[in-house]
Amino acid sequence: MKRYFILNRDQHIHVTEWGNPDKPIIFCLHGLGSTGLSFIDIAYDLREEFRIISIDAPGHGKTYPFAHAQHYEMENIADWLEEVVNLLQLNSFYFLSHSWGSFAALFYAAKYPEKVKDCILIDGGYQGKRHSEQTVEDEVAYYEQDFEQVWETWEDFLALVQSETLHWSSKKLEAAKDLCLYQNQRYYWHARGETAAHFIRAMHKDEAEEIYHKVKAPVLLLRATLPQSMEAKRIKTAAIFKEKTHGEVKCIPGTTHLLHWDRPDVVVNEINIRWK
Repeated sequence: MKRYFILNRDQHIHVTEWGNPDKPIIFCLHGLGSTGLSFIDIAYDLREEFRIISIDAPGHGKTYPFAHAQHYEMENIADWLEEVVNLLQLNSFYFLSHSWGSFAALFYAAKYPEKVKDCILIDGGYQGKRHSEQTVEDEVAYYEQDFEQVWETWEDFLALVQSETLHWSSKKLEAAKDLCLYQNQRYYWHARGETAAHFIRAMHKDEAEEIYHKVKAPVLLLRATLPQSMEAKRIKTAAIFKEKTHGEVKCIPGTTHLLHWDRPDVVVNEINIRWK
């Protein structure tokens, strides 16, 4: 694993890379509140057969936030991703994404179809905000509060991270450290409430459903099944996704929204089937 920065529009963008530079490229984009190490288990399993590149999104990890709120809007994120891809000199790649990253991946694939060979979306890209029971301001308020939590000890912070997945590993400990900001003898989430608010407002403004039909690359959605209380809504929105993208949907039993942490083996297996 190597980590480095690239510079774009006076913004430092943090990149994590695994694998062989001569192998096919998998470009990874994490979900809201995570970092490029979100894919660490998967990358270690695939590093002999692929070159895996994973970035920290704006305002996440060690990537600088944007200066203006409108830069977080999905069409602008797609253009920003294209600039990042060009700086990394990637002519074409497989796109692996989670949660918010999957919405961004769809907007990118719709706007720059020549770059994307195939997409695997990990429980993201299909939960349109028009189907949400929360208003934009209610959701913004929730995330602003959630991202501004403070922990007194590392053990307390780590306990929260561990509680969000059904499968723990030593590599995830490294990813957990990447999620933490230590200041003034306290532990904070690395992404701040203001950043989360910008992302949520952008997702409400730009509905992925409107561009599903523009995605030409093959798409596989791996969707979660837990908690059971959300299953009816998942079935509804996944059906819309499947109809409009002509993609494939697989529900993975016994998995939460952090599906790639709960069952990294499932994601690795799908990648080997589709991309190896």
